[in-house]
Amino acid sequence: MIAIISAAIAPGLALLSYFYLRDQYGTEPVRTVLRAFLLGLSVTFPIMFVQYVLESEQIFSTIFFRSFLQYGLLEEFFKWFILYFFIFHLVEFDEPYDGIVYGAAVSLGFATFENVLYLAANGLETAFGRALLPVSSHALFGVIMGYYTGKAKFSPKVKKRRFLFYSIAVPVGLHSLYDFIILSFNNWVYFIIPFMLFLWWFGLWKVKKAHILTELHHRQLG
Repeated sequence: MIAIISAAIAPGLALLSYFYLRDQYGTEPVRTVLRAFLLGLSVTFPIMFVQYVLESEQIFSTIFFRSFLQYGLLEEFFKWFILYFFIFHLVEFDEPYDGIVYGAAVSLGFATFENVLYLAANGLETAFGRALLPVSSHALFGVIMGYYTGKAKFSPKVKKRRFLFYSIAVPVGLHSLYDFIILSFNNWVYFIIPFMLFLWWFGLWKVKKAHILTELHHRQLG
């Protein structure tokens, strides 16, 4: 059991450390990042329970609605809710790149606990595939959500709502497409690989843009 828990936790912590250490203007307080991680973790079981009920009752009969409503919207909304209502207004969130750190933390809290439950049920042999696909995709959805959240916080009021809308709409769209690919195709691996390559490119591009925004932010302050 210790091996399963270690294998389940390691990818999430590694990815969170990567985005955390890329903060160029001073890393965030560990306690605040841990808080975001634990908040993301705390909603995992309620979300999975709702998904189980929806699946058992066959509420959504088509793959499109299952991908969009049962997975993409449900999971990303709760992660966005935590990021906005519990993290967005903190004084520690003081530069655009911080959105990426906290977005990744919330998302990886969810993904890590989900991964623990999945590996406990399916065994260690699934650990590598889980790290490459669900865990890393959740991290990147969180990065993208965090990028737009960080941009919203440090934008004029006129643009704030638009960026907050992007912060939920873009991750929901990408997450829904991810699940649609896996649920729709027997040979889904041929489609998910280019999707994941695009997702990594898109996420790292947002990291680069967040660094530029953060540099401009500090120039304006100083």
